[in-house]
Amino acid sequence: MVRVMKIVIALLLLTLAVAGCSSEDAPSSVLQVGSPAPDFQLQSLDGQTVSLSGLRGRPVMLNFWATTCPPCRQEMPFFQEVFEDEEWRDQGLVILAVNLAEPASRVREFMEDNGLSFPVLLDTELDVGKMYNASRIPVTYFIDKDGIMRDGQLGPFSSKADIDWRLLNSIMEAE
Repeated sequence: MVRVMKIVIALLLLTLAVAGCSSEDAPSSVLQVGSPAPDFQLQSLDGQTVSLSGLRGRPVMLNFWATTCPPCRQEMPFFQEVFEDEEWRDQGLVILAVNLAEPASRVREFMEDNGLSFPVLLDTELDVGKMYNASRIPVTYFIDKDGIMRDGQLGPFSSKADIDWRLLNSIMEAE
């Protein structure tokens, strides 16, 4: 039974990596701008439990990704730049990169190999990915300090400036 589950997860990951990666501009989602972002709890790479509701009062950039997705890998250095930017840090921005169904060891190795230090959450059962309609990745959502969905993007960001612009025109605009 365990072997069958591993095969199913591997096939799902392959499907996400091959068919799911996209470069479209807007997320295809039932999530509505202006509505509350669905709450969740996931474990981080360092074993901490993180809940979206626990971050209320801070703007959140929520990204769904996998190490097997080339567009996902392409945008990760830009997330790191935003994470290290003191101006965003001073405004309380939280970046959460939700990895979909990969082993923690693979995700940790990817982060270390690429010098990435922003928070990564592990959605091993794909429950949160389904809740956020993350069947095509990468997909990023912008949630304001009150927990309200303000914007989203399906496909990779092309630069830090691209992310900065989306932040300024979505969750920081609502401040």
